[in-house]
Amino acid sequence: MFPTRRLASQGFFKRSADELGRLSRIAWNTEALHTPTKPYTLLNFEDEGTTKGCKTMADRAVGGFSTASLDHEPADLSTNTPSHARFHGTISTKLPDNWRVERTGYAAFRNQDRGFWLLGRLYWDVDPYAYLALRIKSDGRRYTVNVQTDAVVETDIHQHRLYTRHHRVRQESSEAYESDAESLDATDSMPAALSDVPPESTIISTSTSTTTSGSDGWETVLLPFSSFVRTNYGFVVEPQTSLTRQRVKSIGIGLTDRVDGPFDLRIHKIWATNGMSEADVEEERRICGGNALPLDEGVRSGWTEQLEQQTTEAQPQPQQKNQDSKEKGLKGLKWEE
Repeated sequence: MFPTRRLASQGFFKRSADELGRLSRIAWNTEALHTPTKPYTLLNFEDEGTTKGCKTMADRAVGGFSTASLDHEPADLSTNTPSHARFHGTISTKLPDNWRVERTGYAAFRNQDRGFWLLGRLYWDVDPYAYLALRIKSDGRRYTVNVQTDAVVETDIHQHRLYTRHHRVRQESSEAYESDAESLDATDSMPAALSDVPPESTIISTSTSTTTSGSDGWETVLLPFSSFVRTNYGFVVEPQTSLTRQRVKSIGIGLTDRVDGPFDLRIHKIWATNGMSEADVEEERRICGGNALPLDEGVRSGWTEQLEQQTTEAQPQPQQKNQDSKEKGLKGLKWEE
């Protein structure tokens, strides 16, 4: 099958070359034979084209009054602020005159269809990774990360609350909690990944600062893929099914807290990872400063099983290489590279 002029004009050959190059690097470095220790970038908003390649959504499509914009912001070297995307607008719960609309107050964005390459439709394969990582600067509102896959039910979305180190619960949002309760299943139990309290599996900075200006406002959050909750049109559905990591179509962020007022979220990068590796940590410290996640954060979270200890009191101390291999997480994998 030969690509049409339309496919070629949309970067068909560039996408094919990029994907073939990525797969070749994986094969050359034998990354498929063990847990990857290097990050897999999904959306890098330092590139203005990534921002332009996303679409925004708001309740204005059904007559509501909320607004949503996604703009590219240039870097500020004086504060170590990288180029990034700014997701901003206003949430309004005012109902339109259309009597069919019973609830408003939402805004979101996501990347558009990734298109085709030589072997068909292009998806992200994040199966070898434990976490979805997001480097963001938040205003503290209750954002949700949305992941759509090539699922049997096309409208299914897997969601996870975007927790931050200054994630706040507003007293005036009790009405939003009631609306959330409507989307619970028959057991009336809120899934941990959508609650207001971050589950232990979520990795966020331990800083207590609430600053959201300059480099101090940036932080990196690691959300385990295994914790995402299957929803449909905002409602938790049963039976729950795991996120199809081999065929991820889109990633985005939404705001459905139904609290009237402005919102402002900055996003630098979204990637798949198994913890903070040496490939991440230099950039992490430069941008996030004192709020940076430490190297080998995956060790602390225990994302991989403890390797069996092979030393006893009667044995001599092993070489450094063997010591590294007995660690959990990225520290135990670095020697394999």
